[in-house]
Amino acid sequence: MEISQIVSRQREFFNSGKTLPLSFRLEALEKLRLCIKENLKTVEEAMMADLRKSSFETYMTETGFLLEEIRYTQKHLKKWAKPKKVKTPIAQFYSKSYILAEPYGVSLIMSPWNYPFQLCIAPLIGAIAAGNTAVVKPSAYAPKTSSCINSLISKTFPSEYICVVEGGREENAKLLEEKFDYIFFTGSVEVGKLVMSKASKHLTPVSLELGGKSPVFIDKSANLQVCARRIAFGKVLNAGQTCVAPDYALVEKPLAEKFVEFYQKALDEFFPDGNMDNMPVIVNQKHFERVKGLIEASKQKVCIGGACDEKTRFIQPTVMKDVTFEDPIMGQEIFGPVLPIIEYESLDWAIKQVKDRPRPLALYLFTTDESVKKKVLGTINFGGGCVNDTIVHLATSEMGFGGVGESGMGCYHGKNSFDAF
Repeated sequence: MEISQIVSRQREFFNSGKTLPLSFRLEALEKLRLCIKENLKTVEEAMMADLRKSSFETYMTETGFLLEEIRYTQKHLKKWAKPKKVKTPIAQFYSKSYILAEPYGVSLIMSPWNYPFQLCIAPLIGAIAAGNTAVVKPSAYAPKTSSCINSLISKTFPSEYICVVEGGREENAKLLEEKFDYIFFTGSVEVGKLVMSKASKHLTPVSLELGGKSPVFIDKSANLQVCARRIAFGKVLNAGQTCVAPDYALVEKPLAEKFVEFYQKALDEFFPDGNMDNMPVIVNQKHFERVKGLIEASKQKVCIGGACDEKTRFIQPTVMKDVTFEDPIMGQEIFGPVLPIIEYESLDWAIKQVKDRPRPLALYLFTTDESVKKKVLGTINFGGGCVNDTIVHLATSEMGFGGVGESGMGCYHGKNSFDAF
């Protein structure tokens, strides 16, 4: 079916009003929940084929996350969709004022390859809950997962309600020429700019979930052993191919040597006997060569790891020491299991370095000093983050997830997903 036909049929279906009743939305969410729950093995096999992601990591970061998000949405949807009464000015006495939540209509969801199942289905939960139809575009860089999503969705929903369009740049271009009522995009800054440009032709509102170089601050009051373990977790998870992965560490002098020692110890605990077969690989040869090139450009600064396996596209967890902001590794988002360390003497200097660069999607701070915490969180603008941990701020439906500036616009998860759509 042509893309224009898909959009036309979905608009007709939306205009029929069938997606609006709360009962219809709850039934659709339940169908989606059962679809995921009954096909966990199928999703795991696709993840293994595309990223060598283990069943445990797939459940933790993809399917388990989605099942909890659906459960949370089902529990609260009736309350979210209920008309909200607000105060009426005395001049409008005896009127009543209230706000109705209305769906945008026909939505487009474009997802990336790094968490190809979760980042495709998570926004779909919001689209369904809000009463929209949806055209879903998985990433061609994760072909097995893309095919899996297409198969599961087509068996669960009619295409005039939810439809998956597979393919690459040609299909992306065709989709962006169509008039949608809302576009939800997750991916790179460069493609995000293109999406926003195309959306402007139809004045279509967008959510852009992008990325960037997310810093980690480590000050002298931090528990270095805990700090190293939690940063290592954030770096090896999905082989560092996470939009909120700690991208680089700003470490107060003279902590770097001890931090590296604890980081190696954490890796030894994560991977006993050096067996890293349960760690994901880089998604394709293009990205493998890119990350490998960043390591080789500053090979002399590697103090942990650095090995790259061409056959499997596996990159060993790597740490670089004595890095500066002028090194190639600091010129782009790494999106791999490589951690550059930049030492600082002055916290003000470190804060200025972050503020002088594009606003990050995430920020992490390891400290037990309340004044340091207040200073860093109070002066740097970022999407979301953690104090004394990494990544885990995503694992809640109570807070919205999103960026600011070049790291994105709009947010989702929980009620924020409902509000977005």
